[in-house]
Amino acid sequence: MNELSELALSLGYSGVFLISFIASTLIPFSNEVVVAAMPALGYDIWLTVIWATAGGYLGSLLNYFVGKKGADFFFSRWVKIKPERWQQAEDIFQRWGNWALFFVWLPIIGDPLAILAGAFNIDWRLFSFWVFTGKFLRFLALLGVLRWLSL
Repeated sequence: MNELSELALSLGYSGVFLISFIASTLIPFSNEVVVAAMPALGYDIWLTVIWATAGGYLGSLLNYFVGKKGADFFFSRWVKIKPERWQQAEDIFQRWGNWALFFVWLPIIGDPLAILAGAFNIDWRLFSFWVFTGKFLRFLALLGVLRWLSL
């Protein structure tokens, strides 16, 4: 376990919130170890799910606003996307609709998906519904499976 994870665990619920926020931004980091360790350390499963979901959602919302407000700046300066790749991303949203945002929690593709949702001007309420639902169910499933395995 790295120092950031240890710090997060020492902070309790605010730590799981913080680590989930960081993991949901473009910073490459995983929050599963911290989230999984919380109940083992005596923290309530439901409160862990709620705090992890809130942090994860707000991190994804930050990505959404990077896409919405800073897409031109962000993509023109740091990320070079070929027009055909951009078209592929648009096609995904056209084909699958907003419910594709349910999968923002997935590694590698989730963070860019949130940025693209902002860049494509997806309504923030729809974005919020799908992202919050996906992240909540992800953490609930993770901790539910771990609890089931420990029985």
